Amino acid sequence: MSYQAFLSEIEKGLPSPVYLFYAADPFILREGIVAVKRVVPEPDRDFNLHIFDMAATDDAFTVQQMLDVMNTVSFFGGRRFTILTGNIQKIAKKDLEKIHDYIASPAPNTVFVIFHSGTLKKDGKTKFDVLKQISLDIREAEIPFWIKERVRTRGVEISDRAANYLIATTGIDLGLLASEIEKLSFIGKKRIDVDDIADLLAGGRLYNVFDLITALRSKDADKVFRIYKTLKETADDYSLIGALNWQYGRELHAGLSPAENNSFLQVFELLNSVDIDIKSSGRNFPIEYLLIRLLRLREGRTAA
Repeated sequence: MSYQAFLSEIEKGLPSPVYLFYAADPFILREGIVAVKRVVPEPDRDFNLHIFDMAATDDAFTVQQMLDVMNTVSFFGGRRFTILTGNIQKIAKKDLEKIHDYIASPAPNTVFVIFHSGTLKKDGKTKFDVLKQISLDIREAEIPFWIKERVRTRGVEISDRAANYLIATTGIDLGLLASEIEKLSFIGKKRIDVDDIADLLAGGRLYNVFDLITALRSKDADKVFRIYKTLKETADDYSLIGALNWQYGRELHAGLSPAENNSFLQVFELLNSVDIDIKSSGRNFPIEYLLIRLLRLREGRTAA
């Protein structure tokens, strides 16, 4: 089951008595815990929400203490929510047996949510096969959906093109994407498109990455490096490479001539080459070198 299944359970108010959510990404695990906490009505959280963190050193607890809490009648007639978070594969066998006994007969009006931190091995899944298990880890193909959902919760829409562009310029680190989404939610627009992201990444400066693309096409070297000097103050090299990849990639379409296809192929080879240079520290001023070679691109040939 996927992150979308998790959101579906959250929207339904977590109707099952026991859940197991697991994720290798600490960021998405924290986000999941926040989402569960929001299911509990705010006035009830002080009394009917309890979080037990296995990694905490200043608030140690025993499994029996946690079970006692879950078996206590909830206050004011609401449902009691208990969250256990940490690496459940490190739970002692005797404590695991106690948890299994509880799961076999959960207390009424109580929701027990386990958040496993890390990759859940096959035997771990088998041990908890009576639970509703959902992986929170987001595959790369699901990131656009995650972006759109996160933006939507802030009362804003984002176009498909803008979501893909954000990934191209920021990367697939969910924490970094969340930070950029937070900035976008404050620009005062109800719908975010590519230009809004380009302006944000450019820091509201005179130029954005689209101006760089236009200058490259017109072979205006002075303007290319003037724009790059502005952009590099607010965007790192990976963001610029991603933006160039995205821009050139969206222009690929059926019906291009062999010469045009060859030209695009060489562009992507150059972008890939500079990406390797940056990761390996194999060349001084890799972006500058890339821009020079893109400026020299002529009819499917590049300067050596």
